Amino acid sequence: MIKQKFFFPALMGTAVFLMSERPALAQSDCHPSYKNVCLPPNGPDVDCAGGGGNGPLYVEGPVRVVGPDPYRLDRDGDGVACEKK
Repeated sequence: MIKQKFFFPALMGTAVFLMSERPALAQSDCHPSYKNVCLPPNGPDVDCAGGGGNGPLYVEGPVRVVGPDPYRLDRDGDGVACEKK
């Protein structure tokens, strides 16, 4: 079972974690380039949690990238984004 975390920092002044599982979502609700998480296909900016990005959405890795990387999460181009170094 693969779970993901999105972090919404400015929702009513509190930190909120939304947990969801990819199989529970319709395929069209997830960007096809990111395989082990469900990122919005045309949503707001997504950054790696704990990185220097300004969100508004954050994802914890590692995230497998299998196509174009519009959120630029895989900085080194090795097919794995938001990896701990």
